Amino acid sequence: MSLALYHILHVSALLVLLGGTAYAFAAPAETRRRVLAITGVATLIVLVTGFGMLHRLGLGFPLWAIVKLVCWLGLSALTGVAYRRRAQAGSLMLLAAVLAILAVVMVYLKPL
Repeated sequence: MSLALYHILHVSALLVLLGGTAYAFAAPAETRRRVLAITGVATLIVLVTGFGMLHRLGLGFPLWAIVKLVCWLGLSALTGVAYRRRAQAGSLMLLAAVLAILAVVMVYLKPL
């Protein structure tokens, strides 16, 4: 698969993951199963395409990629937490935004 296709799939799945997580904070409880399924597939695509891009670029596993992996784990967990912790929605949405921004910073600056 080409690097461009990996990138397109990675960013698209990340948008679905972030959108599903944001939706989970406001959605009724009946949507839990469907939203978790959609974000679960999206998170798997993000993981596979992220490692695929690292492999195609021949970068190994640098420290900035580890930080991105931790951000991915946090974002993946937040969808399920969103349905259980409605009272903390504001702070959890802020955490989701911080994790997403940190992941983007790691991609473009590669500071570590």
